[in-house]
Amino acid sequence: MDAELAVLAGTAGTTLVTLLTTEAWQCVSDGITSLWRRAEPERAEAISAELEVTRTDLLAAQAGGDVESGSELGAEWQGRIRRLLVTHPEEAAALRAILDELRPITPDAPAVTQHATASGHARVYQAGRDQHIDQR
Repeated sequence: MDAELAVLAGTAGTTLVTLLTTEAWQCVSDGITSLWRRAEPERAEAISAELEVTRTDLLAAQAGGDVESGSELGAEWQGRIRRLLVTHPEEAAALRAILDELRPITPDAPAVTQHATASGHARVYQAGRDQHIDQR
């Protein structure tokens, strides 16, 4: 699997878990379920049910002050989505579209997307904010 799809799966897992406890949770659930419905229709209902369980678990963890569960659940969904993309790489565009729709309602959504390629003796410096390079 190429690195771009792995990053996409990571972003999707984080976004999904971040939004499952907001008013946008149904939109997230519908989007992710539709992804499975196209790629693996026989698993779509199970995925929908797993999203509900994840939401319930996350809400209970937050109520109990458990701050680690969010990242653990995000990693679980990242893995599921990554495995789906490995088997069905054609769904990457659909996943990007879902994430684009969710971006305006994602709290603290990153405003910067960066891609770079270096070859030969080239160097790439990227920063989402301030960057100071003192090279002599």
